[in-house]
Amino acid sequence: MIFRNKVEKNFNTTNIEKEFLMLYGEVSEAFDAYKKNNKAELAEELADVAIYLFGLSEILNIDLDQEIQRKIEINHHRKYQSNGNGYGQRIDD
Repeated sequence: MIFRNKVEKNFNTTNIEKEFLMLYGEVSEAFDAYKKNNKAELAEELADVAIYLFGLSEILNIDLDQEIQRKIEINHHRKYQSNGNGYGQRIDD
């Protein structure tokens, strides 16, 4: 659906580097909205992040839904420990 919209609107569907940069830009805009505590703008920017991410995966012929489920399963079986800064560190390496 996202790829089809790109084609219909004559948006980029071949320059992978450009898509990564656009995705990075949308993540930056989402962070700025978060810092401003603007929930409506943040929601819109997060939607843009998802659109670019799913569009990039379509361009690369990657089933992102399937890969997310696979990664969730991998992470479910990993062991983590708190390192005191709000992030977990893997201990099963």
